[in-house]
Amino acid sequence: MPTQIAGQSILTLLIALPAVVALLIWVIAPLRKVARPLALLTSLVVLAGAIGMAAGFDFGAAATQQFTQVTPWIPAIGASYAVGVNGLGLTMVLLAAVLTPVVIAAAWNEVKLPEGVEGDDALVRRQAGYMALVLVLLALMIAVFAARDVFFFYVLFEAMLVPVYFMIGVYGGPNRRAASIKFLLYSLAGGLLMLAGVIALYFYTDGGPQAYLIENASGVLEAYPTLQLWIFLSFFVAFAVKAPMVPVHTWLADAAAEGPPGTSTLLVGVLDKVGTFGMIALCLPLFPEASKAAAPVIIVLAIISIIYGGIVAIGQRDVMRMIAFTSVSHFGFIVMGIFVGSSTALTGSMIYMVAHGVSTAGLFLIAGMLTKRGGTQDMNEYSGMQRVTPLIAGGFLIAGLATLSLPGLSGFIPEYMVLLGSFEIHIAYGVAAVIGVVLSALYILMAYQRVFTGAPDERRLGMTDMNGAEKGVTGVLIAGMLFLGLYPAPVLAALSPIAESLATIIGSAS
Repeated sequence: MPTQIAGQSILTLLIALPAVVALLIWVIAPLRKVARPLALLTSLVVLAGAIGMAAGFDFGAAATQQFTQVTPWIPAIGASYAVGVNGLGLTMVLLAAVLTPVVIAAAWNEVKLPEGVEGDDALVRRQAGYMALVLVLLALMIAVFAARDVFFFYVLFEAMLVPVYFMIGVYGGPNRRAASIKFLLYSLAGGLLMLAGVIALYFYTDGGPQAYLIENASGVLEAYPTLQLWIFLSFFVAFAVKAPMVPVHTWLADAAAEGPPGTSTLLVGVLDKVGTFGMIALCLPLFPEASKAAAPVIIVLAIISIIYGGIVAIGQRDVMRMIAFTSVSHFGFIVMGIFVGSSTALTGSMIYMVAHGVSTAGLFLIAGMLTKRGGTQDMNEYSGMQRVTPLIAGGFLIAGLATLSLPGLSGFIPEYMVLLGSFEIHIAYGVAAVIGVVLSALYILMAYQRVFTGAPDERRLGMTDMNGAEKGVTGVLIAGMLFLGLYPAPVLAALSPIAESLATIIGSAS
């Protein structure tokens, strides 16, 4: 309780600070010249605040909401500004807070003027606009992982589309407009389904003030199993689009290939986790009976995602599309662990969300370092790069090994826990998922062999290796991979109580 009283406004401060700084960058012209250092400083302050929040978090009560603040927002419809974090929310806030300064540092010179546009002022405005969008996105990411009101969560879920749309559509590659529109349409379609569910949920609560608080909305549909299933599906489809899962995944590869590497990092490393976060934080506690009833079908779709994503990743020539399809496969593991019905698997899924965020950030940013120098994302245009750019090659290999779950790196513990929990429930689930483990070794090692081994391409002999800032970015990410691989105990302490609580709820559902 003292933690809640002393820090009840810390989440609001962490949300407001980057949003206010972004607004200042947009409206005060002199600030645009220092937009990059200002954005980096702001993100580091947010990171320091998130670390301070973690230091004050009561891990003995990790399944309960802490640092809570509830203020009436739209009383007429029962909506509140309600924020707070349990162990999972805290972990995801920390992930967003860590990756944002990493992305800002990596994107320091990433933003260029489009063809036909010249002038230092135009470049300053363009760089400032990108940094402001990153800060807005940071504010929205923290807010959505802290939201405890279903309506507030939905508003944030949709609001995140705006900065990402512009980060892809304005700052992306040659086909950026098509990729950004495809991303927007898929996301809006899922969001509209979720909106229908949010409205239906309102009518089956008491409809009074704070009707949308998750604790008030939980369990209200027990007497209406069919209705609960339909509302659950409206939420789940929206989260499956965001996750992304087969068959609503096709927007991801285009967005990742056309967006700047920093945008792809935040999109896949953090934003897509909103989908799996929503499944855990909303679907399971609000609709336990429907979650249990739909689980067999969802698990089949998750296994299809695991195998399909791995096979398609092997066939890619574009390195960014390859990384995107590996994520389709990994999200299949996460979703399977959420719905398989084992607390071990659910804990593994939650750790997987963090581990995947770190390793995928490494793959996207290091691939971006390579393609920025080489001028193409086609892996067939490279060879022997480990002799030309050994640091880039080494960083890509470590991130790739973390992705394929090498023991000692971030991916091993969560993937092992998901597989172990799946075998506990049904051996067929575990056997099918193991195919994805084999495929992950193939797509990572084949990509490394294609790009980095062999005789160097003469056209690439003059390419430079990592600079100082890029070494720092890569070092932070590798440290994260090693920490999660060698000492996952703090993360387990934050997440295991949540998994046990939710597994009990689902297990007791009729």
